[in-house]
Amino acid sequence: MLTRIFSIIFPVFAVVLVGYLYGRYRRTDITFANRLNMELFVPALVFVALANRSFNLAAYQHLAIGGVAVVLGSGLLAWPVAKWLKVDAKTFVPPMMFNNSGNMGLPLAVLAFGDVALAAAVVLFLVEMVLHFSLGAYMLNHKMRLISMLRIPVIMATLAGLFVSFTGWYLPEVVNQPIKMLADITIPLMLFALGVRLNEVSLQDWRIGLWGAVVSPLSGLIMVWLIGSRLGLDSMQYGLLVIFGALPPAVLNYLVAEQYRQEPEKVASIVMLGNLGSLVAIPLALLIALPG
Repeated sequence: MLTRIFSIIFPVFAVVLVGYLYGRYRRTDITFANRLNMELFVPALVFVALANRSFNLAAYQHLAIGGVAVVLGSGLLAWPVAKWLKVDAKTFVPPMMFNNSGNMGLPLAVLAFGDVALAAAVVLFLVEMVLHFSLGAYMLNHKMRLISMLRIPVIMATLAGLFVSFTGWYLPEVVNQPIKMLADITIPLMLFALGVRLNEVSLQDWRIGLWGAVVSPLSGLIMVWLIGSRLGLDSMQYGLLVIFGALPPAVLNYLVAEQYRQEPEKVASIVMLGNLGSLVAIPLALLIALPG
């Protein structure tokens, strides 16, 4: 089992490390690559996963409910911790809620359960993304309009993919193949970009970062423990929900905090130490998640 866990997490952290070392060696602005990922490659991945004729949304409805519960429940558990630490809840709580379901969650799901898990992992990724761009943005800016979500490429790709799936359309291979080629860029670029981006955050507020590294996976796993058995999930979906609950804070939390000037230095430390802490949290989650 330990060998299997190592074989799952090593490729993930190895690519992150390559990105980190490259960013240390050569000052790199990864903003353009991240924009390409969020506006082109990730939407292609989502579309391919949802438009596949084997995708059945009803089969993942309980998993989606579990994902929503993990995100919202983590926020509820983190809120009193923020008050106890005397930290602004808008600084501490969002990183506890919105995890690295893209950069780390998708590759971990595929490496742990194979390509068959991609559609389910995309469902959890979409749950996190939709909540982050709606509730998460509203938490920091009460003037944010939800209708603006419809202009987000990932949301547009989701609607298009579900439309193709529900109508039973079949994309010709000559169209499907280039979309899939774009989708295949997503995961390695996500991991590499995460490594490069980690060079930009600091450990100035290391105490709050250390608390975040503990609270983030712990709150998620507590929620999975509370609701997981009540959702009627199969072993693979339950395992994916466990991994989802243990994921570290998304780097996007730092970018959003910077955009809204919500103590980005503290959020950066939470993200940095949270991702370092995943070296411990993820193997423990895999021990629970993997069958056998």
